Amino acid sequence: MPRLQNKVSLITGAAQGIGLATARRFAQEGAIVIVCDIKPEAVEDATRQCQALGAQAAGFVLDVTDRARVDEVVKQVLDRFGRIDVLVNNAGITQDARLQKMTLEQFDRVIDVNLRGVFHCSQAVADAMVRQGSGVILNASSVVGVYGNFGQTNYAASKFGVIGFTKTWSRELGPKGIRVNAVAPGFVATPILGTIPDKVIAELEHRVPLGRLGQPEEIASVYAFLASDDASYVNGAVLEVSGGLVV
Repeated sequence: MPRLQNKVSLITGAAQGIGLATARRFAQEGAIVIVCDIKPEAVEDATRQCQALGAQAAGFVLDVTDRARVDEVVKQVLDRFGRIDVLVNNAGITQDARLQKMTLEQFDRVIDVNLRGVFHCSQAVADAMVRQGSGVILNASSVVGVYGNFGQTNYAASKFGVIGFTKTWSRELGPKGIRVNAVAPGFVATPILGTIPDKVIAELEHRVPLGRLGQPEEIASVYAFLASDDASYVNGAVLEVSGGLVV
């Protein structure tokens, strides 16, 4: 039987990159996939892709920085499906600059999406998961959130913060039957790397012991494992999926 059979799984940033790969993998694993992203046409396309894989799926246009909308989407999902079994906090952005050059707008925007958005979504589903006595919250950190990285003050801070959320919530919610874990990808071949010059990409590949960037599907498979009962004793973990890269 598929590992996520009938598990209602809400995935943010699910219309491209790692989020889309995760939505598709969850669909293949039998989940009921709730596709959330900010672009309406992309949400529709991703939802159709999940349905084409045989899954029951629903799409919602969602900006994770809009708490009222987050609460509304969670309510609609609960009204329709009766429960939320898995939340994947995947939505994230970068706006890179060195400390001396970073604008307040760049700093605030990344913190708002990558950190506050994770808080909004997790708090919005927590009561339902506690009532169920079960649930899984999976947070997207990064190797940058473990080691830091040049030019990424805002992004590193947000991803360090997500690890703090994960460690704290695993203690608070673990006794209620809810597991909370984080995944820390290395550099993955997604649109978020589109602004990085080819020369820099080649240097990154050289620094990875496996000699290449990761693929979105390789991160998605880890999310699928952590969401499943195969990971029933994994709680409060930060799992690096980086090919061995140390930034």
